[in-house]
Amino acid sequence: MTDAALVQRVLAGDVGAYAALLDRHAPVCLRYATRMLGNREDAEDAAQEAFVRAYTALGRYEGRTAFRTWLFAILINRCRTIALHRARRERRVAIDEDAVASATVGDPTVATELREEIHRAIALLDPEHREAFLLKHVEELSYEEMAEVTGIGVSALKMRVKRACARLRDLLGEDENGE
Repeated sequence: MTDAALVQRVLAGDVGAYAALLDRHAPVCLRYATRMLGNREDAEDAAQEAFVRAYTALGRYEGRTAFRTWLFAILINRCRTIALHRARRERRVAIDEDAVASATVGDPTVATELREEIHRAIALLDPEHREAFLLKHVEELSYEEMAEVTGIGVSALKMRVKRACARLRDLLGEDENGE
């Protein structure tokens, strides 16, 4: 059965026909996504999202191009979006371990223990607070730069940083005066 015939069956209510389309195109889509994104997990996410989006948009498929071509256009957009988000995540939170290590003074054992305690405390922060704290105090971005990178307003970012600092003080056992 052709892709066009399967599409018509899906539009007529035969969900099983969509499964046949998936069986036919999933291996190629997954192979492409894996090559584009470099790992299987992201590729599976992209392919799955593309299949869901294609299913919900199937009523708009006009048949001017092959179904595979139409599906690939959706898949390519999903791969681009996932790659973009992954790149932004990787750029946002980057701790320079060499800089952290070179900034220590005194007994290296105490510094290592303290650094590990701080890393554990930061890991316990809510993701939105952790992100804001790292951008401000590790990456040393201004609030305006943070707003540009995250798409979040300056006042909200200031509040997140303030809450992150308060939570870190609690986790590290310091009072308001840093003692």
